[in-house]
Amino acid sequence: MPPTPAHPYAFFDLYVLRSERLGPSMVRVTFGGTCLDGDAGFVTAGRDQRIKLFFPHAHQDAPVMPENSDGDSWFADWRALDPAERGIMRSYTVREQRPGELDVDFALHPGSGSGPAARWAETARPGDRVAALGPTGPDNGGYDFRPPPGVPVLIAGDLTALPAIAGNLAWLPAGTPAHVWIDVPHKDDRQDLPTAADAEITWVSPGGLPDAVRAATVPAHAYAWLAGESAVVKALRRHLVNERGLDRRAVTFTGYWRRGATEEDLLAEVVAGGSPATEE
Repeated sequence: MPPTPAHPYAFFDLYVLRSERLGPSMVRVTFGGTCLDGDAGFVTAGRDQRIKLFFPHAHQDAPVMPENSDGDSWFADWRALDPAERGIMRSYTVREQRPGELDVDFALHPGSGSGPAARWAETARPGDRVAALGPTGPDNGGYDFRPPPGVPVLIAGDLTALPAIAGNLAWLPAGTPAHVWIDVPHKDDRQDLPTAADAEITWVSPGGLPDAVRAATVPAHAYAWLAGESAVVKALRRHLVNERGLDRRAVTFTGYWRRGATEEDLLAEVVAGGSPATEE
């Protein structure tokens, strides 16, 4: 179990500084805001640091957010607002934070229909406003990549996990053995992923992630991090634990999305008491 985090989450106002198309299926939006200027505001832990972003509806200039909400009650306060007016909530990974700037990469899912957040990102212009629920310090509970020191690392994910994979690789200590498999829709979606680790990165074609991992040599006593479509992630975890003999406690897995389900569907399951991202 991760230790109890020392730093809580808080709401922050952000605005678009610029955007950049990274490939056919991904766009990077760079945000600014006074909360990004110093240690007193938004502070990421790096790695697969997740945050909540809240987007305005088409008839709004900024998302409608709860007033005077704190880290304990924000979810209930947000749910109490009119769904037709409250900020549209989605989960994203911090790609990079610099003084005064925050990068978030959006998967666009071209050809299959993008959701409201991806549609917003495709047309984002300087000055467009969003809100974020983000950490106030690096010791927070919003990241899952926690490999023990000195062990080989396995990483596998799809396009939606690419920003988190980039953060994980950038964080890994020098010389760490890392085997990485990434499923992207197009070869032009491949990115340069700087790392000091001794990393072997394999880009696989759509749907090829399970076969690529099954065909690989898996080091004994490795730590594995898996993220992407929920069913694929669960199948990979079962393979590594049941067929490769990895300790289930050494496999971190997260379903970032589920085929045929919207984020509202997944949120409704969470509210009902489930955990669709990580259930077996």
